[in-house]
Amino acid sequence: MPDLVDLHLHSTFSDGVLTPTELVTEAAGLGLRAIALADHDNVDGIPEAIAAGRKFGVEVISAVELSVVWNEYQDLHLLGYAFDHENQAFQDALAEFRDFRAGRSQRIVENINRQLAHEGRQPLDPADIRKRAGGTIGRPHIGHALLAAGHVQSMDAAFERYLVPCNEPKRFFPIDAAIHLVHAAGGCTVLAHPPFIGVDDDTLTELLHQFIAMGLDGLEAYNSGTGNDDIDRYISLARSMGLIVTGGSDFHQPLPGGIVMGAGRGNLKIPYRCVEEIRASISSDSLQLQAPSESAGKGRIWRAVCRGGRWAADGGRES
Repeated sequence: MPDLVDLHLHSTFSDGVLTPTELVTEAAGLGLRAIALADHDNVDGIPEAIAAGRKFGVEVISAVELSVVWNEYQDLHLLGYAFDHENQAFQDALAEFRDFRAGRSQRIVENINRQLAHEGRQPLDPADIRKRAGGTIGRPHIGHALLAAGHVQSMDAAFERYLVPCNEPKRFFPIDAAIHLVHAAGGCTVLAHPPFIGVDDDTLTELLHQFIAMGLDGLEAYNSGTGNDDIDRYISLARSMGLIVTGGSDFHQPLPGGIVMGAGRGNLKIPYRCVEEIRASISSDSLQLQAPSESAGKGRIWRAVCRGGRWAADGGRES
């Protein structure tokens, strides 16, 4: 089996439904060589993922998905990779966003409960939702609470009837500030799932030129919003602009017919080369790599030398 990875996963520390340990366990069962836990505006799940990765032999890369804005483009997503997740300035910036996110989720539940009361239905219990989330409450957790209460029959219905009409505004980083924040913590930055930006190729190219001038390092060419031809097109675009190529499913939860870890909507095969490109992007000032070496009569093993928790080695996985 080829060495495959998934560099865009979400856990209970943002709006996913699996814990970091459960994500790593699932990745090991799928035979993935490496993953990145990229929770929204939150890095608190990374230590747990790293520990689980060492236990199950899965390489874990520190990551985050930042909600960013640029001019008229609202809610763009910027992925940060291989940074020091213990960096204090980084932690402080995210803490402010985490507090806002918690307040936003509370306001969404309050809005939904007002709607439920208007319909003569029982309100949701915020304590029950927090228990279900096991961490930061996201809209999928609220959707599951609506399902459990019998107010809807599907997650699509939960969003259509309650979560979208009762939504509250998000908060965003200016993209140039977000790029600087990740770089200052020793990492690299990647524009996430370009199809969801909703622009044509010419406009995307112009946006990338602007973001590269700010320091953008890469493009998430492998993503769940694309077919194989689109992936090839994004790879070519990234290469022509000197950007690294990464990829991930954007997996949040196991659902029938939904996005699958490591495979997206069935067509993703993300090569380990994406991890190597991340390494190369930051190697000049933050990461030292030993050459492959023989270990106890087994195969050749890549070992990453980590500074400040920026990179988690693979726990001795054979290459």
